[in-house]
Amino acid sequence: MQLSKEDIIAKANLVCKNTLMETLNIEIIDYGEDFLVARMPVNSRVHQPDGVLHGGATVALAESVGSFASHIFIDTEKYFIRGIEISANHLKSVTEGFVYAKALFLHKGRTTQLLDIKITDDQGHLISVCKLSTISLPKTK
Repeated sequence: MQLSKEDIIAKANLVCKNTLMETLNIEIIDYGEDFLVARMPVNSRVHQPDGVLHGGATVALAESVGSFASHIFIDTEKYFIRGIEISANHLKSVTEGFVYAKALFLHKGRTTQLLDIKITDDQGHLISVCKLSTISLPKTK
């Protein structure tokens, strides 16, 4: 039996319980053949002391969505994903609402993956641009 898109998204969010993703209230909301989208609320939990979205929280969102995108497209019985490098350019401040991270594959190799991750606000304004490299490693018994 093939799972529906909604079932896969629900299952993905379920495995995020008791993780940083749950702490930051990151929720996966959409995916396709070469992308994954997640959102995170912008509130005092992810603010810098001056009341704007913390760059570290933004990078955590980017790495979460990018790593999860790589995870969805591998055989999780045989492999696991680890982020190996991330870069971020923060372009605009946000004080409230949600930010959305859309991870798109630039390279989807068997061993390494490269993702372009755009962070936008509720109005679709570009907030940050991130690049993430991940690696698929074999599970050992």
